[in-house]
Amino acid sequence: MGEKPLSELRREYASGGLDEPSLAVDPFTMFGAWMSDVQAADLHEPNAMVLATVAAAGGSSSRTVLLKGLDERGFVFFTNYASRKGVELAANPACSLLFPWHPLERQVRVEGTAERLSEQDNDAYFSTRPRDSQIGAWASPQSEVVADRADLDERYARMAERFAAARIPRPGHWGGFRVEPGSVEFWQGRIGRMHDRLRYRRTTGGWVTERLAP
Repeated sequence: MGEKPLSELRREYASGGLDEPSLAVDPFTMFGAWMSDVQAADLHEPNAMVLATVAAAGGSSSRTVLLKGLDERGFVFFTNYASRKGVELAANPACSLLFPWHPLERQVRVEGTAERLSEQDNDAYFSTRPRDSQIGAWASPQSEVVADRADLDERYARMAERFAAARIPRPGHWGGFRVEPGSVEFWQGRIGRMHDRLRYRRTTGGWVTERLAP
């Protein structure tokens, strides 16, 4: 453990505030503005997000993935469809995303439902991946138990040899999801833990905004 007890670890948030007049007309425009701030601040992996899914038995699981697309339809990421997250989303598309931008004292929380991207969209993105990552998509049985690191390395070597002189096609088990949000919350740290929490919530008439108590 560190020098201080966990109960004594704290810092005051005083970077700024977030008020209603500064909100964009929709959460996607607002998210784009905050993402620009994050990239300008040169944060490590600015598009990293925590994805939480629902397990078959009613539990939950979470992991970090990378945001690879955003438009008015939702937030896009890619994975192995046979992985734990892929299987859980196929059974229950309800999920949440969390962008933890700690150096800016900001968070964005997204709650929504995930749907698979089209084969055309999957092919288009896969073709832009580095070749090493394309090989990895073939080599890794994501979320399955493997014997050891040597087993993984051997799987990778076999695939590298298989595609040594060829274009690497997208594996059928690999592709993307788009999370269509029902709500998007923008969180800004404030002094005294009186944080600003402004949420966009989807209704039949469009997006409404509301402030939540910290």
